[in-house]
Amino acid sequence: MARLSRLSVAAVVHYVLQRGHNGGAIAHDDDDAGRLLQILRESALSSGVAMHAYAVTTRELRVLATPDSAIGISRMMQSLGRRYAALFNRRHGRSGALWDGRFRSALIESGAPTLLSLRHIDGLARLDGGAAADQGQLPTAPDMGTTGAGIDAVLRSSVGHRIGGLRDAALVDPDAYWQLGNTPFERESSYRALLAETLGEAERQALQRAVQGAWAFGSVRFIENLSARTMRPLAPRPRGRPPRST
Repeated sequence: MARLSRLSVAAVVHYVLQRGHNGGAIAHDDDDAGRLLQILRESALSSGVAMHAYAVTTRELRVLATPDSAIGISRMMQSLGRRYAALFNRRHGRSGALWDGRFRSALIESGAPTLLSLRHIDGLARLDGGAAADQGQLPTAPDMGTTGAGIDAVLRSSVGHRIGGLRDAALVDPDAYWQLGNTPFERESSYRALLAETLGEAERQALQRAVQGAWAFGSVRFIENLSARTMRPLAPRPRGRPPRST
């Protein structure tokens, strides 16, 4: 089966996932993660991409962002991939591929689906991490669809940006976050409460399938409206043969 072209649309939120080659590390420590995020910030700015959230674990990078053009996300990830891979290889005395092929991404509907995606990425950080969570530098988090099994170390996350710990000037809060309250305190308090709740398993799996398969995540109307802007399928086809016509 031929590989589908990447799904990317201007002014629509994208959930981006990039993993290490063969499940390998993309960041061994906080210094690696800091360098990766600095390059990501610069790449997003030069590519016309507004970042909403990020999480760097030892083996993968997750980003929630909105591009101002259909090629914005690709440009951002290409710039990040080239610059960071070269830096990582020099620092650790290695050669060869760092990334596990091309990145994966899903189109996310504004409103509740965007807020759920925001929680999914920021929620990689455990809020009981105390001061570490407030500074966006997290010890560990549950495996949420990462390559392999067990616990994957979360090195940096955007969670501190929205729970009152550390503001990141490179981040742009989506409209769904602004709807949580009229003041910064109200929004931070509401968001902290949401992060303390466990995502529903059905929602989490649906979002993960959308990212893995490069589909759209949202309502039927959202998918129907997007279908007029792209020739590519926006959701997996039903399994099995189509019903026989009468």
